[in-house]
Amino acid sequence: MRGDEERVIQAFCAFLSSGGWSVTREVSFVDVVAEKDGRQIIAEAKGRTAAMGLDVDTMYGQLLRRMPETRPDPATRFALVVPTEASAAVRRVPGWVLNELAIDIYLVGPDGTVTVPD
Repeated sequence: MRGDEERVIQAFCAFLSSGGWSVTREVSFVDVVAEKDGRQIIAEAKGRTAAMGLDVDTMYGQLLRRMPETRPDPATRFALVVPTEASAAVRRVPGWVLNELAIDIYLVGPDGTVTVPD
């Protein structure tokens, strides 16, 4: 299902670019790195798969391994980007953990629309 991951990444990059972010793909094993006005987003993405829950768990691990050894600058955010079908799986991690680790969730709809859940 690598093709769907490509769709998710392309939609996310277009979303960021339309907001004025400078976007680079595949940087030091990270799917997307975006920069704007001194802020940075480091993102991992997954497309639709046969084992969405397992693959989302793997994505969390990948994102954690991309984090620096020391606390990052407060202007750095981390992101998980998934299709809307993976919303429940990506939200299994408690909100306080996501807040503490500066992780944001982005959902990509079938039409490429990107949303940030509440």
